[in-house]
Amino acid sequence: MPIDRTGDDRPSLFVGWIDALPVPAALIRPLDRGNFRLHASNAAFDRLDLSPAGVSTPVELRRAVEQAAEGYGAQEFSCRLGEGVAARDLRGSIGPLTDETGDTSLYLLTLIDRTQEMMTERNLRRELVSDSLTGLPNRAGFEELVEQRMTSDGRAHHVILLLDLARFSRINEHIGPLAGDELIITVARRLKSSLRSGDILARSGGDEFAISSRLTGGRADVREMARRIRGCFDHPFRIGDLKVSVDCALGCAIQAATDTDVADQIRQAQIALKRAKQTDRIEIYEPEAAMLSDNRFGLETELRKAIEEDRLRLDFQPLVELATGKVAGFEALARWSNSEGAIVPPAEFIPIAEDSGLIVPLGQWAIGKASAVLAEWDERNGGRPVDCYFSVNVSAIQLVRDDVAAVVRGALAANDIGGERLMIELTESAIIGDPDLALSVLRELKALHARVAMDDFGTGYSNLAYLQRLPLDVLKIDRSFVEHMVEDRDKVAIVRTIQSLAEALHMKTTAEGVETPDQARLLSALGCDFGQGFLFARPMEEDAAFAYWRRSLDRPIF
Repeated sequence: MPIDRTGDDRPSLFVGWIDALPVPAALIRPLDRGNFRLHASNAAFDRLDLSPAGVSTPVELRRAVEQAAEGYGAQEFSCRLGEGVAARDLRGSIGPLTDETGDTSLYLLTLIDRTQEMMTERNLRRELVSDSLTGLPNRAGFEELVEQRMTSDGRAHHVILLLDLARFSRINEHIGPLAGDELIITVARRLKSSLRSGDILARSGGDEFAISSRLTGGRADVREMARRIRGCFDHPFRIGDLKVSVDCALGCAIQAATDTDVADQIRQAQIALKRAKQTDRIEIYEPEAAMLSDNRFGLETELRKAIEEDRLRLDFQPLVELATGKVAGFEALARWSNSEGAIVPPAEFIPIAEDSGLIVPLGQWAIGKASAVLAEWDERNGGRPVDCYFSVNVSAIQLVRDDVAAVVRGALAANDIGGERLMIELTESAIIGDPDLALSVLRELKALHARVAMDDFGTGYSNLAYLQRLPLDVLKIDRSFVEHMVEDRDKVAIVRTIQSLAEALHMKTTAEGVETPDQARLLSALGCDFGQGFLFARPMEEDAAFAYWRRSLDRPIF
């Protein structure tokens, strides 16, 4: 804006000073309501084209002029000038100038252009709350948006829904990470198209999406929303030349109008999602489920500590040779009493150990402990090796994540016992789930002279071609086939078939869950080699098991 610099009352010193400032600067005379008269300005200020009359002057600038003129001293402020891409972000200060006569009618106004700085800050902020792959909000951005919505919506109810892609890690491994990214982007597009206007969609994790929606019809709204989302996965996704079928798990938490803790609601939805992965249906958070989850977390924490402090024990259940009644060995079973002395059933703590990954150190502990007990029994037997072996379970998770052969090798060396005195039990699902890995591990175990049993045989799907390749020593017949087998000819036929298969593959058999003499005699007649069950003994502590073995030397158990 052109400035008239011919007025006689213009202080030449101030004008020269203003012209020398590198930032936009001006001398102004305050008027009513924050408006001002421009007295002198430099070229940088003129380019801003501020209107002294207040028509286009930012309200923050007018307020600062008014407060300075009212005697509040120097003022600092931030404002935005203009709109759209031409907008400028400014930081300013204004204060009175006093001449030698004490006149304070003139004020010095200076402005600093912070547009680039603010743009960088906004970009960084956008990156912090956005997912770079899909452009959707990330977890932090989702929480922020939901909090804003809850504040603006008053007493409305909302639902937070979490969606997890099933088997995405496997898909990613097979088609590659770039194709996996393309799949995530395509899923995001489909999900966005299925939502209502105003719904918030975010990518909250690697293969997890979060959705927030306003509820008007309660749980019926949730079910309808879930139906639309499920519909996104009815058709395969085309990734390059491939068609990929994907499913998802859905868990949600309904927010009460008075509940404004978004992080807590997400945690509740995660509890529901975890359950949904098990039930294969949409799950809505219930407080009872949270209580169970809290209990499981407490048990997990205590179990971790118990493993670290060696506060578990092994119980032993005998494996009896059916033809002779001789004790051939013992299965070592982990047992745990919590800090209050209460026994925690294996059916309760083993799944927790598997979910948390604690099954790996638990399995390592069991192998080491069983080997140490065998060495102790040898000493109690006058330094002579006891004529029996110990069998220890190894989970599918440990088989994949751990070097099982190295653990066994270390346990044998530490206790100076032979590998033939340990038998490693692997479930059928663990072996058949990844037969190439199982074959590699089993070969390493056989090189240590350890024996290997397939546990729960017959309950899963066994690929007989792989079974023929695996160096197994024993097939353990699941208890479900032994129960009521005396009265059920079909079960007898199944046991006979398993026995014939084992003999053809030069393997032994052990029947689990033997509870009656009739079952034991029938199993022996069918050619089954070993029996295990309450007929012979329940799992017992170490000293009782050693005494049991000693007694078996004098008379047959069966």
